[in-house]
Amino acid sequence: MWTVCSRSRIVSHRVVLLAGAVALLSPSAARGQGSATTPAASSLSRSALKELDPADVAFWKNIRNATTSFDGTWFAYLLAPNEGDAEVVLRPTAAGGTEWRVAVGEPPVAAGPFGAQGEPPLVISGDARWAVITTHPSAADAKKLRKERKPLQNGATLVNLATGERRDFDKVRRAVFASERPNWLVMQRYSAEGATSAEMMLVDLRSGALSTVGAVGEFALDDSGTWLAWTSETKDLVGNGVQLRNLATDVVHTLDSDRQLYRRLAWSDSAHALAVLRGRVDSAAADTVYSVVGWANAAAPAPAKVTCAAAGDTAGFPLGMRVSPDRAPRWATDRSAIFFGLAARRTGPDAKTPRPDVRPAAGVPGAMQTPAGAGGTDDDLPTLVIWHGKGDTRLQSQQQVEEGRDKTFSYLAEYRVGDRRLIQLATDDLRNVILSPRDRFGVGMDRRAYERRDNIDGGQRSDLYVIDLATGQRTLAVKAARFGWTLSPDGSKALFYDDGEYHVYDMVAHTTRTLTKGAPTSFVDTEDDHNVDRPPVQPLGWSRDNQHVLLFDNWDVWKAPVKGGALVNLTGNGQKDRIRYTRRLVINPKEKGIDLTRPLYLQTYGEWTKKEGLAVVMPNKPGAQTLLWDDAKFFVTRARDADTWVFSRQTVKEYPDFWVAERSFAAPRRLTEANPQQKDYAWSSGARLVDYVSDKGDTLQGALFLPANYEQGKRYPTVVYIYEKLSQGLHQYAVPNETRAFNPSIYTSRGYAVLMP
Repeated sequence: MWTVCSRSRIVSHRVVLLAGAVALLSPSAARGQGSATTPAASSLSRSALKELDPADVAFWKNIRNATTSFDGTWFAYLLAPNEGDAEVVLRPTAAGGTEWRVAVGEPPVAAGPFGAQGEPPLVISGDARWAVITTHPSAADAKKLRKERKPLQNGATLVNLATGERRDFDKVRRAVFASERPNWLVMQRYSAEGATSAEMMLVDLRSGALSTVGAVGEFALDDSGTWLAWTSETKDLVGNGVQLRNLATDVVHTLDSDRQLYRRLAWSDSAHALAVLRGRVDSAAADTVYSVVGWANAAAPAPAKVTCAAAGDTAGFPLGMRVSPDRAPRWATDRSAIFFGLAARRTGPDAKTPRPDVRPAAGVPGAMQTPAGAGGTDDDLPTLVIWHGKGDTRLQSQQQVEEGRDKTFSYLAEYRVGDRRLIQLATDDLRNVILSPRDRFGVGMDRRAYERRDNIDGGQRSDLYVIDLATGQRTLAVKAARFGWTLSPDGSKALFYDDGEYHVYDMVAHTTRTLTKGAPTSFVDTEDDHNVDRPPVQPLGWSRDNQHVLLFDNWDVWKAPVKGGALVNLTGNGQKDRIRYTRRLVINPKEKGIDLTRPLYLQTYGEWTKKEGLAVVMPNKPGAQTLLWDDAKFFVTRARDADTWVFSRQTVKEYPDFWVAERSFAAPRRLTEANPQQKDYAWSSGARLVDYVSDKGDTLQGALFLPANYEQGKRYPTVVYIYEKLSQGLHQYAVPNETRAFNPSIYTSRGYAVLMP
């Protein structure tokens, strides 16, 4: 029984209750009272362990961006303190190997990619021979640069994993290996102030030779790593164009050349189809008029060029519209069409005419501000924002969040190469259109009839349409759908949920089949506390052969045949043993559906024991086999091409360091030790589950974190922290930091018990 005093504090919907006679203090305030008032002071003095102090928080480290090579032989990660400079560690997964460490400066809190293309900041090449790492200015240099209002620019370090040899490159904003088994590393530096192009560098990984290409706007590599395309961009536009280099033969030739701008260069996902936007500056309209240029086979000796220009030059091009520069063009899988965006054409000498594709950030009548010249700075002027219930479908808060997206919104369109005509797929009455896999159909969502009401009550309804990409014809598939579609790998079907059941819509036949009617379980998420009627438990996805979907009922995984038939419980014991099969391991990020001919790996969680682990379901053999199961929290991964398991394991006392296991989890080897200094600090004596029954008769649990140097039978002041359900965090390690709303480790170090019911 915990006696709770009357004081309470509510912060961001979190309720902190103070227990016993000891007032709750912040870590710094508790320390300021002196050792005599610290609950565990006598025990601490006997053990000679230090209490956590605010000064200790800065150097506590975190592991980020952990990655394993495809063959499982190398493991790499960013080791960063809460404040200060970090390093990247690259080490073999085999015992006794030599690890390499690279200082990388002070990364942002969430280390970002080299550039807008989305490459991660730490990459091991597909053949496990090389690594390329993003580097940053040191903490001291970054502070100085900010003070001088100078840009912070990244660099890149190339590491030979066999020898540890390093090559450092400064002012690199993007670096990419050419294919999974690369012979080249391609990098682009930052452009000079006021310029839009920069130097591109190529490192021959076989010889180490470095070559450069100047005045490069963008570059793109095809999947094979053989073809490198880039746009040339000069100040006077002379020599602008698209260049293509065969990295196997070093032959370079020009695909297109004109005194225009070239933007959004992109290869197709397969084959050698390449597309780009080519822009002509229109001084009269203060705008740039773009056209779409593409090559269905850019690698051919004399590739044929396809061009889609503005209205008057292309059949079907809508009047008053232009090619949007904010969406990259993309070839269809079968290269029958090129997809791109349309936006309203700007008019007038200053191009001030509002674009119809941009909804006003303020409502109707809009944001009303004090007129200019009324005195004071912009920050001093009051702003009145008015939301009109009839004129505004979106709340003001949502409009403000989505303002940036609204400004770059474009209508999806396609240029049909064979017919030489344009089809506008998205329009004002069907603004949101996505493409199905293999580009067989478009799926459009019309929210107009529901948007105002949904933005008030939290709904997400829309009418769903299927669009024939060959003709542009639309077919209404589902009326007032409340949840999204999950498209099949072949792009011909869609899984959706409605009225407590899962259904499949056939986009070829325009028919719907219910999959779960009469199923021996329910797929309604009864534990979801949002204001939504019978929300679904999210499915695992489609099978690779498009014949089944895998569903989750919050306990077990079920296989549902698309063409009808009984559902099969693949895991078998989840609901019976109160084990949740929570997360499927995606071994190949590029998979096209779940391959049911291969083992299905699932992470597991014991609802009442809080144990976690890993289980496997073998093909055509229902019933899960336990591979890993312990009183700890796990995050498990497997190398893409090898039976090498890399996983993190954490408890309230153990940081989530990484371990490696070959085939079996019986004897894992430790790979990391992020915070060896923890042994010098009082921490916690562990965690316990507390079972109880509420006044409503519900069986509930709480996670009780014991104070450092806990002694059985002794009374301790207890902090009770309440926010929804927290007992599942029984084995969660609390990294000491200043940003977490409530940090149990700070309090247990000082002799408090912490209860999270």
